[in-house]
Amino acid sequence: MTADEIRQEESIIERSKSDPNAFGELYEKYFDRIFNYILRQTDDETLTADLCSQTFVNALNNLSRYEYRGFPFSAWLYKIAGNEVNKHYRKNKGKKIFSIEELKVRELVEQGAEGWDEELINQVIQYMNELPTDMIQVLELRFFEDKDFKEIAFILDMTESGAKMRTYRALDKLRTNFNLKVKYDG
Repeated sequence: MTADEIRQEESIIERSKSDPNAFGELYEKYFDRIFNYILRQTDDETLTADLCSQTFVNALNNLSRYEYRGFPFSAWLYKIAGNEVNKHYRKNKGKKIFSIEELKVRELVEQGAEGWDEELINQVIQYMNELPTDMIQVLELRFFEDKDFKEIAFILDMTESGAKMRTYRALDKLRTNFNLKVKYDG
C-alpha cells in the first residue's frame, strides 16, 4: 500500500470507531479476500460465511483496540480470521482442511518445469493437504495471499525469521517429495 492509501485507510478506521456505518467501506474492501482465505481452510461455503461474519463482527467490536503497526488493516483481519478458524476446529475437534485451486499450485512452482500433468498437480495438492497446519498457513499466506514475511509473522504471532524458516521448510518438503524447483524469493 502507498503512504496515501494507508492514510486513507486510517481515516476510515478512525471514523469507524465512532460511526460503525463507516466500517462498511473496510468490509467491502476486504470481504472477498477474507472469505477466500477462510474458504481455503474449511472448504465449506456455509461455515466460511459464518466465520467470515464473525471475523468482521469481532473486528468492529474491537476496533477501539486496533492500532497501526506498519501493516495494512487487512493483516489484522487475517489474524482475526485465522483465530476464528482455529477456534472452530478446536471447538469441533476437527482436522483443519486446506483447499487450493490447481491454478494456485501452478503459481507456486515454476511454470517451465517439465513433466507437469494433471496427475502430478493432484499429487502436489494431496501432499500439501498432508502437511502440518503450521506449514500450510505460511504457504497460504505467502503464495496465495501474497503476504511478505513480516506480515506473515504478525498474522501468525511469530518472528519474521520464524515465518521465513517455516516457509522454507515447507517448500523444501514439497521440492524433495516432487523434485520440484520452487521459487524462494524473499
